[in-house]
Amino acid sequence: MLVAFASNSILCRLALREGQIDPASFSTIRLVSGAIALWLLFSLRSKSKGAGNAISGFMLALYAIAFSFAYVSLDTGVGALILFGTVQATMIAVGIVRGQRPGIREWMGLVMALGGLTYLVSPGLTAPNPIGAALMAVAGIAWGVYSLRGRGSSNPSLATAENFYWSAPFAIAVSAIMFSRIEMTSMGVVYALISGIVTSGLGYVLWYMVQPSLTAIRAAIVQLAVPILTAFGGAFVLSEHITSRLVIASIATLGGVSLAVLTRR
Repeated sequence: MLVAFASNSILCRLALREGQIDPASFSTIRLVSGAIALWLLFSLRSKSKGAGNAISGFMLALYAIAFSFAYVSLDTGVGALILFGTVQATMIAVGIVRGQRPGIREWMGLVMALGGLTYLVSPGLTAPNPIGAALMAVAGIAWGVYSLRGRGSSNPSLATAENFYWSAPFAIAVSAIMFSRIEMTSMGVVYALISGIVTSGLGYVLWYMVQPSLTAIRAAIVQLAVPILTAFGGAFVLSEHITSRLVIASIATLGGVSLAVLTRR
């Protein structure tokens, strides 16, 4: 599941970095292909309804579109850090407002995980493109809200499928507005299809399934592992180097996540 989240960043960055596809088309193909795949897998075989709705669909579309446009100007690791840092802040804030109170070990895990991420990106980190950073922050807020809205779903598969249906018209509308800037190659379409059908469609179904077993705060902390996975994936796919700093940061981040998630009440 977390690997699927990290793969989305790598696929998007790979497609956009090499000019294989424009961000609007990537988002549209990603969401439409995910909607079709989930309809074939779940909705076609079921007569019941899930908990999907227009609001969740809009949040999913907002996340995907802002995510794609942000990666035009952001590096993979920096983008993932901004995205899931914002996700974490959104979900923790909502959890606290709803009365959830993290324990001391959860706070320790959170600090440890954030420390690992900070250590990873601090050397040589320059200020990111402000527009790209703002777009990725918007994507993080949208994903945080989307995640929280799926916590009470009794049928995660159908709920995710319905949310993808609702998200598709929003993405298509953005592509229509950006029609004059559309550009794509066969490989760009392949990257978008993999992102839509596999790492988004099926990955998000799994995410909706496991969320009920996590508090909003723990669900936020778990996702802090994604930037580390993204960095390792980038090392293999994008030919980036695995350094001792990356290894140390990974141990700190994943250790913090484990400390927070395995805490017993």
